[in-house]
Amino acid sequence: MLAVLCETLTGPEDLKLREIDEPKITQDDQIKVSIVARGLSFTDILMSRGEYQVKPPLPFVVGGEGAGEVIEIGAAVSRYAVGDHVLVPGGCAERVVVREDHATPVPKSADLVDAASFRSNYATALYALQRGRLEGGETLLVHGAAGGVGLAAVDMGKLMGARVIGTASTEAKLEVVREMGADHGINYSNGFREKVKELTGGLGADVIYDPVGGDVFDESMRCIAPFGRILIVGFTGGRPALAKTNHLLIKDAEVIGFTIGGLARHRPEWSRKNQSILMDLLGSGRIHPYVSHALYIDKVPEALQLILDRKVMGKVVIVS
Repeated sequence: MLAVLCETLTGPEDLKLREIDEPKITQDDQIKVSIVARGLSFTDILMSRGEYQVKPPLPFVVGGEGAGEVIEIGAAVSRYAVGDHVLVPGGCAERVVVREDHATPVPKSADLVDAASFRSNYATALYALQRGRLEGGETLLVHGAAGGVGLAAVDMGKLMGARVIGTASTEAKLEVVREMGADHGINYSNGFREKVKELTGGLGADVIYDPVGGDVFDESMRCIAPFGRILIVGFTGGRPALAKTNHLLIKDAEVIGFTIGGLARHRPEWSRKNQSILMDLLGSGRIHPYVSHALYIDKVPEALQLILDRKVMGKVVIVS
């Protein structure tokens, strides 16, 4: 079968499409899945460079999310049957074998490309907004709103009843942000503080979702509402910010850090509940994953370069 391998930690451009042996079920609790679609993320770029906190031994299969159909089950498998749709770790290979408890059921009503594109982004957005205690009627400011985690936050924020302001760097990206339901879009190339204050009657945003960091975080601190919460999603801007505690004190504000990996490790029951919530929302069509690029498995390096070049809106997906 075909798989995309990282053989040297020299970045996406050196990934290789190889013929490798098809995996076999070796334990009674395992299932074999034929992968239809795979979601890629910035994490895959970091792993290909050896810059991520998780460093699997070389060579390893690129990509962490795959959606497909169960084609074989072990003797003790009770949760799945042949023909079921699932999300599994395994990424850019044609078929994978995993333990049944490492798979997540996907409703038959859900498109597998959508399923492959949404989990990490929407799990991040849902957990973040839970940690931020977002309430209906509050104002949610989403930075990097055209990116994967940004569009997921826009979608989830509207579902939770918030008024959503999204920021992005171009008008084309802001058009997509508005399509996803944002009430307002701001091009932050020339700053966003004054426009946020104007849109909120001078109060500022109640919850600020920040995957950018750096200067964007610094400016966010100047347009946060009293009792507001800033959610630290990441640092795509390249610089972790330093929160000035006197600003937090004056505004009665909070800065909240979180990771979905930490949630899965320390509060697995919460993580499983969120996965169930998201699958129900996907199956019922209440969330709308956005895929800007769908490429074939031989185009993984190009797909990751699109992420590096900030040309992806929502998600890039690899299809068979």
